[in-house]
Amino acid sequence: MNAEGQQKSSLAQRALAAHGAIALLASALLYIIALSGTLVVVAPQLQRWEQPAAPEQRAISPAAVQSAIAAALARDAGKSPSTFLYVRLPDEDLPRTTVTTDHASWYVDGAGQPIAPEANAWTEFLLALHINLTLPVTWGMLVVGGIGVALAAITLTGVLALPKIIRDAFRLRARHDPWIARADWHNRLGTWTLPFALTIALTGAVIGLGSASVALLARSDAGGNLLAIYGLIFGEEPREDPVPAPLANTARALAILTARIPNVRPTFVIIDHPGTRGQGIQILAEHPRRLIYGESYRFNAAGDYLGKVGLSDGEVGRQALASIYRLHFGTFAGLPVALAYVAMGLALCAITATGTTLWLRKRERAGYSVTRLAAGWKTVVWGTPLVLVFALWARWLVGPDVPLAMLFWLTLAAMIGGMIAWPRVACDHALRIALATALGCTGAAHLVVSGLGPSPLLIVNLALLMTATVVAASAKRGVGQTEPQSCDPTD
Repeated sequence: MNAEGQQKSSLAQRALAAHGAIALLASALLYIIALSGTLVVVAPQLQRWEQPAAPEQRAISPAAVQSAIAAALARDAGKSPSTFLYVRLPDEDLPRTTVTTDHASWYVDGAGQPIAPEANAWTEFLLALHINLTLPVTWGMLVVGGIGVALAAITLTGVLALPKIIRDAFRLRARHDPWIARADWHNRLGTWTLPFALTIALTGAVIGLGSASVALLARSDAGGNLLAIYGLIFGEEPREDPVPAPLANTARALAILTARIPNVRPTFVIIDHPGTRGQGIQILAEHPRRLIYGESYRFNAAGDYLGKVGLSDGEVGRQALASIYRLHFGTFAGLPVALAYVAMGLALCAITATGTTLWLRKRERAGYSVTRLAAGWKTVVWGTPLVLVFALWARWLVGPDVPLAMLFWLTLAAMIGGMIAWPRVACDHALRIALATALGCTGAAHLVVSGLGPSPLLIVNLALLMTATVVAASAKRGVGQTEPQSCDPTD
């Protein structure tokens, strides 16, 4: 081969390598979004588990909410005025009342007195990882929305590419060759979770791309004012007037809402520019047997009812947008639906993992070298949950202010880079054992510190111990199917 031919061949090889690396990166991001999304479904339970000593109450009176707001603003005395003040009211999933200003967030007791600062940094990190990959919000949601579109396309093309997939929905050749069994698991899980995958992909795409589009529209047509764009759908904010004024009468607004519309359950209280003449009150209330995340009821500073936005009975498009969030996160029918979302989310993780593994195997059989890519992919699959556990330990040992996003990405990148550089070390058996050990130690340590505690805490700890057992068992099975001495990353 002449020099020109060798140069073209080298260029083609580099292009193929880049093609494979980009495909692997897209799969890795999809896997991370799917895994974090599975955990986010039970975010309220994880928040209680992360900070088990916070005060809890099943309900809180309007007078106590008023006291909590006043106490929170008193703690902010001497600081810049808050733009918004939020009160999260207790519910069955998270029986805690939280008051949040621009400067701090506090758990309060039944009388409305601040007891402990909110310190659920790890749970918030999971939310950010799923919603925007911890990137700047606009660009992160654009990326996540694009991955949602890709997931929908992959799901549909997978069905079209395998016309017998529905007919063979319950045909599983688990006792055949491991690669045939893996392909069958991939196809069967894809079939069983098809409606779920499409729902999650499409709603995620709408949320991600829609939010990014609103941000870009605000920059071009509203001078960067996001509220002006969102106001067209979710209601306009009160006109700002910074002149000091008595605190808005939230207790009266809550009492009027309960008397006027007794069949709704208030979930959030939002005060715009609290303590000024421009302040207004919004109460978000959940409607039973409705998919919308809630209706927003508006009150003036005196607590007089002004009307509602129309998320519950307004234009069809507005109601549809208000329904997407609960449909995507599985928060519309209690714990049974949440557990079903967790199961299907884990299935989506397995589909992503096996699909990429099968793709790499196919490339290897076609004569391409995939050793490094396979090593990197195995590290993504087993290293991502391992790093999430390490991040949790860092939050507990260092405190809630530890930069979890930076810690997560740097640690995961270092692990993947190391395994790609030295692929023969990338034995997924060792990664599984490390993950099983980390999960087991986390559940056991939490049980020792918190005891049996409320049932959600016990359930999370038992789930960790059971998952550790399953992962350890899978590692043991893997030893019998591969050559442990070589730890071949393409097995």
